[in-house]
Amino acid sequence: MTAVLTVAAGEMRSALRNRWVLSATLVLAALALSLALLGSAPTGTVGVAPLDVTVVSLTSLTIFLVPLIALLLSHDAIVGERERGTLLLLLSYPLARWQVIAGKFIGHTAVVSIAVTLGYGSAGLVIAWLFGGIDSESMTAFAALIGSSIVLGAAFLALGYLVSVCAPQRATAIGVAVAIWLVLVLVYDAALLGILVADTSRSMPAELVQALLVLNPADAFRLFNLAGLGRVGTFSGMAAVSQQAHAGGAILISMLILWTALPLLGAAVIFGRREV
Repeated sequence: MTAVLTVAAGEMRSALRNRWVLSATLVLAALALSLALLGSAPTGTVGVAPLDVTVVSLTSLTIFLVPLIALLLSHDAIVGERERGTLLLLLSYPLARWQVIAGKFIGHTAVVSIAVTLGYGSAGLVIAWLFGGIDSESMTAFAALIGSSIVLGAAFLALGYLVSVCAPQRATAIGVAVAIWLVLVLVYDAALLGILVADTSRSMPAELVQALLVLNPADAFRLFNLAGLGRVGTFSGMAAVSQQAHAGGAILISMLILWTALPLLGAAVIFGRREV
């Protein structure tokens, strides 16, 4: 465990030195604050809690931005070390290859966690300061957003590691990473919507559509935050979607954890068998 934490600490130092932590935190904070201030302006008129509106806005932001940050962090974790010639040096230490993967993953997860917590936390503090006290239900939804955003980031970090282990060079890794982001975040839902529109005879079972939504990590994250959190689900208009899909919060988070565990395990197995 000490070896894993040593590798993780090295990744954290590298992220701090390259200003990854600062850059990601500032980007998330700036966008979160903008959405929080713009989205919460009319809430006093319509009677919606300002933090609930912020959760809805930040959910959409997270789906696009956090996976991209995670993939950019992880896509060259192994192939980049190999091209720079530092991977052989790293493996010359008394480290198992799975420990290298685990340590790097923990370090990068810490980077994502810090960026999300500080970036989104600043938006929550501003909302609390501008609009007074925040009730417990809104705070629970906001805390769940931050926690699930970190889990979503971890899932895409794991996908990035799988790409990094398999790719022959960094250029290939970044291309595949961007393709994964495009497919899971943009193309997947567009394709599913296109299929539903084309299916005029309604022959596609509703259960299959619901399962396809839950299977995509981006959609699982969206459903968790917009459909399963009480008042936020009612406000976003997606509460019925979660009920129809029979997908409670535990199932949706479990799906995100599965998206993290399987690619990470695959990366560790492939890295352990591959020649450096």
